[in-house]
Amino acid sequence: MDVQTLITASGSRTTASTASRVPARRRTPVRGVRGVTLVELLLGVLIVGVLVTMSIATYSSYTAKTSTGQAISDISMIQAAVSQYAVDNQGLPASLAEVGAQYAALRDPWGNPYQYLSHADVNGKGQFRKDKNIVPINSDYDLYSMGPDGQSVPPLTAKPSRDDIVRANNGRFVGVAADYDP
Repeated sequence: MDVQTLITASGSRTTASTASRVPARRRTPVRGVRGVTLVELLLGVLIVGVLVTMSIATYSSYTAKTSTGQAISDISMIQAAVSQYAVDNQGLPASLAEVGAQYAALRDPWGNPYQYLSHADVNGKGQFRKDKNIVPINSDYDLYSMGPDGQSVPPLTAKPSRDDIVRANNGRFVGVAADYDP
Protein backbone atom coordinates (compact mmCIF):
# COMPACT_ATOMS: atom_id res chain seq x y z
CA MET A 1 0.00 0.00 0.00
CA ASP A 2 1.38 3.26 -1.06
CA VAL A 3 1.08 6.09 1.42
CA GLN A 4 1.30 9.60 0.11
CA THR A 5 2.71 12.32 2.21
CA LEU A 6 0.85 15.62 2.30
CA ILE A 7 2.03 18.95 3.55
CA THR A 8 -0.66 20.87 5.42
CA ALA A 9 -1.03 24.65 5.63
CA SER A 10 0.89 24.69 8.91
CA GLY A 11 3.80 23.00 7.22
CA SER A 12 3.54 19.62 8.97
CA ARG A 13 3.53 16.36 7.09
CA THR A 14 0.64 13.93 7.25
CA THR A 15 -0.25 10.82 5.42
CA ALA A 16 -3.27 10.60 3.13
CA SER A 17 -5.08 8.36 5.60
CA THR A 18 -4.80 10.91 8.40
CA ALA A 19 -5.44 13.85 6.08
CA SER A 20 -8.98 12.74 5.47
CA ARG A 21 -9.71 12.88 9.18
CA VAL A 22 -8.28 16.36 9.81
CA PRO A 23 -10.32 19.25 8.50
CA ALA A 24 -8.53 21.64 6.21
CA ARG A 25 -9.39 24.58 8.43
CA ARG A 26 -10.37 24.47 12.04
CA ARG A 27 -13.11 26.86 13.14
CA THR A 28 -13.08 28.32 16.56
CA PRO A 29 -16.35 27.74 18.38
CA VAL A 30 -18.58 30.76 19.06
CA ARG A 31 -18.04 31.62 22.67
CA GLY A 32 -21.46 33.23 23.17
CA VAL A 33 -24.34 34.68 21.26
CA ARG A 34 -23.99 38.43 20.89
CA GLY A 35 -26.90 40.41 22.43
CA VAL A 36 -28.51 43.71 21.56
CA THR A 37 -26.54 46.76 22.62
CA LEU A 38 -28.07 49.64 24.53
CA VAL A 39 -27.67 51.94 21.53
CA GLU A 40 -29.55 49.51 19.29
CA LEU A 41 -32.31 49.18 21.88
CA LEU A 42 -32.64 52.96 22.26
CA LEU A 43 -32.71 53.39 18.49
CA GLY A 44 -35.53 50.85 18.24
CA VAL A 45 -37.51 52.60 20.98
CA LEU A 46 -36.95 55.95 19.25
CA ILE A 47 -38.25 54.64 15.92
CA VAL A 48 -41.34 53.14 17.57
CA GLY A 49 -41.94 56.44 19.42
CA VAL A 50 -41.77 58.47 16.21
CA LEU A 51 -44.19 56.10 14.47
CA VAL A 52 -46.66 56.24 17.39
CA THR A 53 -46.50 60.05 17.46
CA MET A 54 -47.16 60.28 13.73
CA SER A 55 -50.07 57.85 13.89
CA ILE A 56 -51.67 59.68 16.85
CA ALA A 57 -51.42 63.00 15.01
CA THR A 58 -52.93 61.49 11.87
CA TYR A 59 -55.74 59.87 13.84
CA SER A 60 -56.51 63.14 15.68
CA SER A 61 -56.70 65.00 12.39
CA TYR A 62 -58.98 62.30 10.97
CA THR A 63 -61.36 62.42 13.96
CA ALA A 64 -61.49 66.24 13.83
CA LYS A 65 -62.40 66.16 10.12
CA THR A 66 -65.00 63.47 10.75
CA SER A 67 -66.60 65.44 13.59
CA THR A 68 -66.69 68.61 11.50
CA GLY A 69 -68.24 66.70 8.60
CA GLN A 70 -70.89 65.24 10.90
CA ALA A 71 -71.78 68.72 12.24
CA ILE A 72 -72.05 70.09 8.69
CA SER A 73 -74.31 67.19 7.73
CA ASP A 74 -76.50 67.70 10.82
CA ILE A 75 -76.85 71.43 10.16
CA SER A 76 -77.81 70.74 6.53
CA MET A 77 -80.43 68.23 7.72
CA ILE A 78 -81.85 70.68 10.30
CA GLN A 79 -81.86 73.43 7.68
CA ALA A 80 -83.97 71.24 5.38
CA ALA A 81 -86.40 70.50 8.23
CA VAL A 82 -86.68 74.22 9.09
CA SER A 83 -87.34 75.03 5.42
CA GLN A 84 -90.07 72.38 5.28
CA TYR A 85 -91.59 73.77 8.50
CA ALA A 86 -91.54 77.31 7.03
CA VAL A 87 -93.36 76.13 3.90
CA ASP A 88 -95.96 74.15 5.85
CA ASN A 89 -96.62 76.87 8.46
CA GLN A 90 -95.97 80.05 6.41
CA GLY A 91 -93.24 81.19 8.79
CA LEU A 92 -90.09 80.21 10.61
CA PRO A 93 -90.25 78.33 13.92
CA ALA A 94 -89.35 80.13 17.14
CA SER A 95 -87.19 77.18 18.24
CA LEU A 96 -85.98 73.80 17.00
CA ALA A 97 -88.53 72.14 19.30
CA GLU A 98 -91.31 73.46 17.03
CA VAL A 99 -89.69 71.73 14.07
CA GLY A 100 -89.54 68.45 15.97
CA ALA A 101 -88.41 67.08 19.31
CA GLN A 102 -85.65 65.08 17.61
CA TYR A 103 -84.07 68.33 16.33
CA ALA A 104 -84.23 70.04 19.71
CA ALA A 105 -82.58 66.99 21.33
CA LEU A 106 -79.92 66.59 18.62
CA ARG A 107 -76.35 67.16 19.83
CA ASP A 108 -73.30 68.05 17.80
CA PRO A 109 -70.33 65.64 17.75
CA TRP A 110 -68.85 67.45 20.78
CA GLY A 111 -71.98 66.95 22.91
CA ASN A 112 -73.45 70.47 22.67
CA PRO A 113 -76.96 71.29 21.40
CA TYR A 114 -77.27 72.98 18.02
CA GLN A 115 -78.09 76.68 18.31
CA TYR A 116 -81.02 78.23 16.46
CA LEU A 117 -82.09 81.86 16.41
CA SER A 118 -84.95 83.11 14.23
CA HIS A 119 -84.44 86.70 13.10
CA ALA A 120 -88.21 87.28 13.06
CA ASP A 121 -88.46 86.98 16.86
CA VAL A 122 -85.54 89.23 17.86
CA ASN A 123 -85.53 93.02 18.12
CA GLY A 124 -82.20 94.51 17.05
CA LYS A 125 -79.20 92.70 15.61
CA GLY A 126 -77.15 92.17 18.77
CA GLN A 127 -77.57 88.39 18.99
CA PHE A 128 -77.19 87.62 15.28
CA ARG A 129 -74.02 85.93 13.97
CA LYS A 130 -71.86 88.54 12.23
CA ASP A 131 -69.03 88.47 9.70
CA LYS A 132 -65.79 90.47 9.83
CA ASN A 133 -67.68 93.61 8.77
CA ILE A 134 -70.11 93.17 11.70
CA VAL A 135 -72.91 92.43 9.25
CA PRO A 136 -75.34 89.58 10.02
CA ILE A 137 -74.41 86.46 8.03
CA ASN A 138 -78.06 85.46 7.50
CA SER A 139 -81.27 87.43 6.96
CA ASP A 140 -83.70 84.67 8.01
CA TYR A 141 -82.23 82.65 10.92
CA ASP A 142 -78.95 81.52 12.44
CA LEU A 143 -78.16 77.84 12.88
CA TYR A 144 -74.79 76.71 14.21
CA SER A 145 -72.73 74.40 16.37
CA MET A 146 -70.43 75.90 18.97
CA GLY A 147 -67.64 73.61 17.75
CA PRO A 148 -65.07 71.60 19.70
CA ASP A 149 -64.50 74.25 22.39
CA GLY A 150 -68.23 74.63 23.17
CA GLN A 151 -67.94 78.43 23.24
CA SER A 152 -69.31 81.03 20.87
CA VAL A 153 -69.96 84.75 20.52
CA PRO A 154 -71.84 86.54 17.67
CA PRO A 155 -68.85 87.87 15.65
CA LEU A 156 -67.25 85.03 13.67
CA THR A 157 -63.87 86.77 13.93
CA ALA A 158 -63.77 86.35 17.73
CA LYS A 159 -61.49 83.56 18.96
CA PRO A 160 -64.26 81.47 20.63
CA SER A 161 -66.23 81.49 17.34
CA ARG A 162 -63.46 80.54 14.89
CA ASP A 163 -64.11 76.80 15.32
CA ASP A 164 -67.92 77.05 15.13
CA ILE A 165 -69.77 75.24 12.35
CA VAL A 166 -72.13 77.85 10.89
CA ARG A 167 -74.88 78.28 8.36
CA ALA A 168 -74.27 81.53 6.43
CA ASN A 169 -75.58 83.40 3.38
CA ASN A 170 -79.08 82.03 4.11
CA GLY A 171 -77.86 78.47 3.72
CA ARG A 172 -75.53 78.84 0.75
CA PHE A 173 -72.55 78.21 3.07
CA VAL A 174 -72.37 75.58 5.80
CA GLY A 175 -68.92 75.03 7.27
CA VAL A 176 -66.26 76.15 9.73
CA ALA A 177 -66.54 79.84 10.68
CA ALA A 178 -62.83 80.40 10.02
CA ASP A 179 -63.40 79.34 6.39
CA TYR A 180 -66.29 81.75 5.84
CA ASP A 181 -65.39 84.79 3.74
CA PRO A 182 -68.37 86.88 2.61
